[in-house]
Amino acid sequence: MSRGGNVAELDVATSYMNAVLHGPFTAIECTGEIGALEIAAWSDGAERTLGYAREEVIGRRLSDTILRGKEVDLWRRLCDGQGGASLVIEHLRKDGRVVACEWFHEPVRDAGGAVVRRLFVAQDVTGRGRPAAGAADDAMLLRAILDHVPIVACKFDREGVFTFHDGKGLEGSGVKPGQLIGKNVFDLYGQDPAAEEPMRRALAGEAAQSSTESHGVIWRTWLLPALDERGAPNGAVTVSFDVTDVEQRDRELRAKLDMINAQQQVIRALSTPIIEVWDRVLTLPMVGVVDSVRTSEVMDNLLGAIVAKGARFAILDLTGVDAVDTKTASYLIELVRAIRLLGAEGVITGIRSNVAQTMIALGLDLSGIITMGNLRAGLKLCIQRMNAGADATAADGAGPSRPVAGTGRA
Repeated sequence: MSRGGNVAELDVATSYMNAVLHGPFTAIECTGEIGALEIAAWSDGAERTLGYAREEVIGRRLSDTILRGKEVDLWRRLCDGQGGASLVIEHLRKDGRVVACEWFHEPVRDAGGAVVRRLFVAQDVTGRGRPAAGAADDAMLLRAILDHVPIVACKFDREGVFTFHDGKGLEGSGVKPGQLIGKNVFDLYGQDPAAEEPMRRALAGEAAQSSTESHGVIWRTWLLPALDERGAPNGAVTVSFDVTDVEQRDRELRAKLDMINAQQQVIRALSTPIIEVWDRVLTLPMVGVVDSVRTSEVMDNLLGAIVAKGARFAILDLTGVDAVDTKTASYLIELVRAIRLLGAEGVITGIRSNVAQTMIALGLDLSGIITMGNLRAGLKLCIQRMNAGADATAADGAGPSRPVAGTGRA
């Protein structure tokens, strides 16, 4: 063809492109190499279909706007084909929705036959569904998951009526695939707030999760809103996992932990019993290693017993204590001081040599604390002071002294 003929063809193509770009079509004009096509023109139809305004895309690359990932390779295949070829490609609109377009490619060549511009014209085929090959792949993938993975997948319309119900996870529930289709989820499970509230959220357009028990199975469910072509809520999709075994193991573990905690409380109570060995005299024999946590519990229990029984003396017997840490020695001194604040007197008995060395190494002031070699000596001291106090009270009064319980003394 002559050079003039090529120029005439170029003029015709230019007129055609102008008509398309200013018409109602989804049309894009690009320049540059196939791998880096830049947008030179953008029709009103392209703005409606793809969501980007003309000023947002002019001068930018296709790969920076409507093409992502594998779409770039599909677009290259479209450009490599002969003029008039078409290809269906899915795009992510600016608003996040997916739109499927069937694109037609028309290259515009200069007098030397080189491509100088490319015109891409599309029609929105979203309503027709995805290409047959892609739909077949999706169906095959879904079928493989439902047949081999222990899950249950459901689809609901806007009213909560089952339109799809299938999955291998149904095997343990006694419910057959498709058995609930046509039934309303709120009629079946609406009495359970744990199932109803997440479903209503999903139907309103909000993703949710739930843990429920039905048909003898404990389900962990993800509830996702289904959207129509305008992005409005149009039902819901749920995916449920049978977590019965996991929940049972978790319950068994919690029961064992509760039992262990209860046993530990009994052991602590037995290892630090508070005994009223004499009228208004309490004894707390401690056994084993005394740490800070145990001392704190002892303090709470002993102070409460002193108040409840109106005790005058409290004997802390450390005969069975093998060792104390540095903080515990200080806590014991604080315990004796706390006893005094309640109007009683604290006596420490049976301190072993290594425990005594720890206290001395810490530089603790024991000068104001009564210590005795053993429990018997401590009890004897308490009785003597009780009797001395009773005698002094009787001497100050008009009448004879009152016998102290258990002493036989007046």
